[in-house]
Amino acid sequence: MNQIKPKISIVIPVYNSEKTIKDTIKSVLKQTWNDFELIIINDGSNDSTLEVISQFKDPRIKVFSFENAGGNVSRNRGLNRATGEFVSFLDADDIWTSDKLESQFHALQANPEAIVAYSWTDYIDEQGKLLFPGTHITANGNVYEQLVVSNFLENGSNPLIRREALVQLDGFDEELTAAQDWDMWLRLAKKFDFIAVARVQILYRVSANSLSTNLARQEKASLEVLGKVCLTNTHNLNYLKNKSLANLYKYLTCKALQQPFNRKKGLAAARLLWKYIFYDSSRFNHINLILRLSLKIVLIVILPCTLSTALLARMKSNN
Repeated sequence: MNQIKPKISIVIPVYNSEKTIKDTIKSVLKQTWNDFELIIINDGSNDSTLEVISQFKDPRIKVFSFENAGGNVSRNRGLNRATGEFVSFLDADDIWTSDKLESQFHALQANPEAIVAYSWTDYIDEQGKLLFPGTHITANGNVYEQLVVSNFLENGSNPLIRREALVQLDGFDEELTAAQDWDMWLRLAKKFDFIAVARVQILYRVSANSLSTNLARQEKASLEVLGKVCLTNTHNLNYLKNKSLANLYKYLTCKALQQPFNRKKGLAAARLLWKYIFYDSSRFNHINLILRLSLKIVLIVILPCTLSTALLARMKSNN
């Protein structure tokens, strides 16, 4: 007897996420769309992650354990086990709103030419409190060039994708140490249309241990993705390259200036800010932003960590 396949497969790669995985799984089980399987790829966790997962008795949850191999390998392992017509990936510290899957599924049904549906993102702290909104960009159809300029999907926990498209592209690039989501969305956008759900449905958790906080790795991998884009396209996209680099270095500068503050991060931010200014052709239109970032860097570099943290918090509250 053939087993009925779920419409959507959800893949969560997890590594030592005992503090966040419970809330992440809860956000999946609270979805208004119920026809799914939840595939959890345990990437060699050595904390109590598996014990936390075992508290959930939902038959839709399937757990597979492997030796540690990294997020890209784990996503592909989940994709290889997915049976749904559609796939969505979710990082083990992020959260979905309850209508995320249903809204994206209906968007794809209403727009059969689209292969990828995505939503807006907001950013939360380790306690789940709102830090700041995402870019909230709405782009439909052929979004490739816009995605080259900026990864407006913002993270790997966002889109719902037809599984056959992911399989056709051989999944995530396992050689990349970061920016693997941007690389995947670019490869999809080069071949397929996107559709936007213009609502905040992904809550991306910012933490000291998140992959995106490793600035050097993020910079290197992003430059590798951008270089691959410019090298492999039949039409010249070099005219977009400086815009993309400006957005990348603005993003990395802001990442370097997130708490906890220290002099090393301040110096890194200074280098990244200089590159942002260099590549931004409209830099004089952004002079206020550049001055604010420069002041923040100076305070972080010259003042003790506790003093710069207190002073910047006071300046933020007065704005």
